[in-house]
Amino acid sequence: MRPGELIGSDRGARAAQPGDLRQAWAVLEQVMDPEVPVVSVVDLGIVRDLDWQAGHLHVVVTPTYSGCPATEVIEDDIRQALEQAGFAAPKLERKLTPAWTTDWITDSGRERLRAYGIAPPEGSSSKRSLLGESPLVCCPQCGSAHTELLSQFGSTACKALYRCCDCREPFDYFKCI
Repeated sequence: MRPGELIGSDRGARAAQPGDLRQAWAVLEQVMDPEVPVVSVVDLGIVRDLDWQAGHLHVVVTPTYSGCPATEVIEDDIRQALEQAGFAAPKLERKLTPAWTTDWITDSGRERLRAYGIAPPEGSSSKRSLLGESPLVCCPQCGSAHTELLSQFGSTACKALYRCCDCREPFDYFKCI
């Protein structure tokens, strides 16, 4: 419950209408990640499920990692966008299990990351890095696979900093997790 909200759990409750879920998904496709503003919360796979419960839209959200500093901002953006679209008092559920994985990023989201200058995660999540295997990271600027890791942490904890050895441009790589 947020400050100023009514205590009654049925505030704004209504029966689901045909097309409500389709409309809600369309609204959420316009809610951009605050740290990477070219990819939506749907494309990142942060919004895991939508359904109708007890007269309200129910949204299941999984942050990219449990300590993500943008989680509350993302949830507020989701809530605000849905309320502006006519969904009164949507219920958001933060679900940490199963943990978010880069496997949930859509093909469209991967392409948007690349176009923005962030190398999208290559392949699927695995534990190969624990065995000393490095991912093949291609430069989002020129496409070269001749790249080098500069730092395990880039502009955010979920990205690593790389440099292309051909065009010499530094870039973030969205880590496979």
